[in-house]
Amino acid sequence: SATAPHLVSQAAMFGSVQAVRTVRQAGVRFYAAAAGQVPLSRFDKEKYVDYGKLAQNVSVVSKRLNRPLTLSEKILYGHIDEPSKQEVVRGKSYLRLRPDRVAMQDATAQMAVLQFISSGLPRVAVPSTVHCDHLIEAQLGSAKDLARANEQNKEVYDFLATASAKYGIGFWKPGSGIIHQIILENYAFPGALIIGTDSHTPNGGGLGGLCIGVGGADAVDVMAGLPWELKCPKVIGVHLKGELKGWASAKDVILKLAGILTVKGGTGAIVEYFGPGVSSLSCTGMATICNMGAEIGATTSVFPFTERMGAYLKQTNRAGIADLATKHKELLSADKNASYDQVIEIDLSTLEPHINGPFTPDLAHPLSKFAEELKKNNWPVELSVGLIGSCTNSSYQDMQRSASVAKQVLDHGVKAKSKFTITPGSEQIRATIERDGLSSTFDKFGGVVLANACGPCIGQWDRQDMKQGVKNSIITSYNRNFTGRNDGNPQTHAFVASPELVTAFVAAGRLDFNPEKDTLTGADGKKFKLANPAGAELPSKGFDSGVDTYQAPPANAASVSVKVDPKSSRLQLLSPFTRWDGKDLENMEVLIKAKGKCTTDHISMAGPWLKFRGHLDNISNNMLIGAINEANGKANSVLNTVTGKYDAVPAVARFYKSKNINWVVIGDENYGEGSSREHAALEPRHLGGRAIIVKSFARIHETNLKKQGMLPLTFSNPADYAKIGEGDKVSLLGLAQLTPGKPVKAVITKKSGEKIEISLNHTFNESQLEWFQAGSALNRMKELQK
Repeated sequence: SATAPHLVSQAAMFGSVQAVRTVRQAGVRFYAAAAGQVPLSRFDKEKYVDYGKLAQNVSVVSKRLNRPLTLSEKILYGHIDEPSKQEVVRGKSYLRLRPDRVAMQDATAQMAVLQFISSGLPRVAVPSTVHCDHLIEAQLGSAKDLARANEQNKEVYDFLATASAKYGIGFWKPGSGIIHQIILENYAFPGALIIGTDSHTPNGGGLGGLCIGVGGADAVDVMAGLPWELKCPKVIGVHLKGELKGWASAKDVILKLAGILTVKGGTGAIVEYFGPGVSSLSCTGMATICNMGAEIGATTSVFPFTERMGAYLKQTNRAGIADLATKHKELLSADKNASYDQVIEIDLSTLEPHINGPFTPDLAHPLSKFAEELKKNNWPVELSVGLIGSCTNSSYQDMQRSASVAKQVLDHGVKAKSKFTITPGSEQIRATIERDGLSSTFDKFGGVVLANACGPCIGQWDRQDMKQGVKNSIITSYNRNFTGRNDGNPQTHAFVASPELVTAFVAAGRLDFNPEKDTLTGADGKKFKLANPAGAELPSKGFDSGVDTYQAPPANAASVSVKVDPKSSRLQLLSPFTRWDGKDLENMEVLIKAKGKCTTDHISMAGPWLKFRGHLDNISNNMLIGAINEANGKANSVLNTVTGKYDAVPAVARFYKSKNINWVVIGDENYGEGSSREHAALEPRHLGGRAIIVKSFARIHETNLKKQGMLPLTFSNPADYAKIGEGDKVSLLGLAQLTPGKPVKAVITKKSGEKIEISLNHTFNESQLEWFQAGSALNRMKELQK
């Protein structure tokens, strides 16, 4: 609803010709009697899209900065809490922002909701939703897998459903679909600022919004009505020209960009696309590109408003927003001559299809060179499984283009030569592709349609066709392919490509097949070449919404009770972390010195551990079990310096905690990349960790550590990483004088007794230091309520 300073301008923005009257009463919200206000969504009838306020805030900041603004700056600065006062310097200042919405998937929502319950607040202050998509394991097919998940996860689903009802949160039941697809279909809109407790929240950038992945503690702040804090990102501009041709797809834009920027090249920056090539991309294609921007470490990614976005909004029953955004197209695109911190050029007309991997999403190979790379690196050429869908590529267009490939193969009397799975992104997509015959085509081709859920993309895959430890290759249209992520097998070589290219590889049964030049053999023995994939951007008959899976919160939740069984192994109410005692942290043990890549999958694995996401003590038994110990080259094997024996990482951490021994973790570059899961920060704090010292952090993980009262620190000189070894002790001194921008003095005591002094950097601001001092951000929130 509108607020007084914006009413007249807002009515004008909405195109209203009626007179605007405002009534002001103490403690009562202003309202407009003008027609034309457009709800944020069909589920939020009392909240409206407010381009008037966005424009006003942008105007204030633009005049202060006296320069043209990029689109991402407009959206961010348009949501600033105090636009006339806040410092705004890209890459330096911290912004206090007011997001439009909070979205949470079920695995991270458990901890976020538990933290919100701990806050003591009666109801969320902004529109919020929970989406049940992570706990459904792929095994037999959609119906059976969903039924099994409902039975196995009943306690968690009941908790989330009742807690959502109690605190005013919309609840999307199991089978609804993947959070990011649901957000795109229902909630994202041009100019929106949305935070979500999943790293692929940026998917909503395909509809021109800034959608940013965060930890659960950030979500709690916003749901509690507090401003959300974000370090003002730099802006990387990607200039697109030309149009995609042949086998090239929107997925190939981000696969190529990942190869250019690497997994950390986007850290601390928003990736903003612009140029004449933008208008040639479908809305869902743009969403694919933004989704996988998480794999380059970007804060988020965004596209300017286009007619293709308008068409998608209208097809998903949001014509009012489409019309409103069209009127404000200038506000929803970058200013002329806006300045970027870096500009990358991509010509869509010459872009080749790409395949990225294995083991990292930034190892990019053009299709024309992929067979050569397979041979040179001795990667398995035979394809065991191809998997399409997921939050990255499960749009109607994706499914149609893939089905067009499968149909060509069927028309020649042959079928898939590798196992093939299809994951619809939502109930709407499932119902629509079933109605339009695409599911039937996939079935005849040899595919299995899985539940509308994350499934194998996040390791929720009961894979039966391959034994653990056997070297094999799979290829997916997913976004992430870290070692063991999909099936828990470190010998599975996972590659990432577009869904249509995955389907072509499945048809051949081999990864050295190039559909642009190679042929397949039909049932009649004759060779045939696949034509270019084809598919409609949107269904000609419109979308079929399928089964209604949404639970709206009741207007009055007084009678709703939320219970957590103290004996539960799945859920556990939280106890506050202890306040900092004001003393230096001296002679801390080095729990592990992690070697090389250490993602949130290494720190807190998903897969079978997802069932413990609501129980901090139980899930802490997976802490850092995937990290490689530099001292012995092994995973989950670290020295207990008290006993002198090697043991599992969580076991040693628990031992130290029982003896009141503080400990630290030493890490390499881009520590904590990958998922937004805050369990990777909660677990070390819960088991007695006090600091994580690394060469560099991934953005979300660094913030999550701060929120939980940890000290995320980086080596002033990265070479100092080599000075710390197994059995050393670390002291952090002068913490009482810790201030923003001031390095921390660290003393390393070697086993020999030698002492080495090094300098460590941090990115705390004043309010974040209060989190450390209070013991956590949640503790600080409670202090402020007193």
